[in-house]
Amino acid sequence: MNIMVVGSINLDMVASAPSLPQPGETVTGATLARHPGGKGANQALAAEKLGAEVQLIGRVGDDAMAGEALALMEGFGVDLSGVEIDLAAPTGVALIAVDPSGENQIVVAAGANHLVTPEQLPIRIECPLIVQLELPVETVEAAVGRATGFVCANLAPARPVSEQLLKRCDLIVVNEVEAIFYGDLLHRGGGRVVVTQGARGAEMYHRGVKMAWATPPEVTAVDATGAGDAFVGAITVALVEGMEPREALAFACAAGALAATRAGAQPSLPTRDEVEALVTA
Repeated sequence: MNIMVVGSINLDMVASAPSLPQPGETVTGATLARHPGGKGANQALAAEKLGAEVQLIGRVGDDAMAGEALALMEGFGVDLSGVEIDLAAPTGVALIAVDPSGENQIVVAAGANHLVTPEQLPIRIECPLIVQLELPVETVEAAVGRATGFVCANLAPARPVSEQLLKRCDLIVVNEVEAIFYGDLLHRGGGRVVVTQGARGAEMYHRGVKMAWATPPEVTAVDATGAGDAFVGAITVALVEGMEPREALAFACAAGALAATRAGAQPSLPTRDEVEALVTA
């Protein structure tokens, strides 16, 4: 299948520390790694590794970080022809602190991501579409408005969006905190809503009524960064392929669980064979 992702591209700076800092606290003894990231890029690569042919629309700076941010996607065959280079703004950067249990804190400097405009989008988007909210909201809403097929919106980070966008989506994915932010607005459209709950799994609703749920396999978490994006890519691939809701949730929960067992966002994303093997086991 073909999937288009309109979303953010970052370079992640990941500090693995003995503990996460409290406000005003300095934590020492960390190790630093650099990984490609950004919700849009992560979800694009997740879907590609699960069997889709993916095109990413986004923006990077004219700097050395851009090559690092795009390297894994390029290596796995994501179509990057829709990624433009901005001569004025830097490539987006995410500063991530991770503790030994896999919990994290993230601060994002959006850079060129905030300069993705509706003018960069195709006039019509006829293949399935995935969007998130790390780009300007008007660009996200324009992408959804131009889509003629299946639309998945990962409403993260939580920001106000139009009710028209919510009604157009076939699938909305949020975590528990984001679900509280949007409240009943999530369920006013005709599409399905998935609320992820970390290690407790995920639930799918239709018009406010729970229709399916699944729990992830037990794994040893190393870094939760990217697990949610693995879930979004997987649930989109599964539903577009025609999996039933319970089967699709189980597939996506397994993808998210596998991503949490490895460090980094994009380096942790699983292949189709890995997900299917874990689901079967």
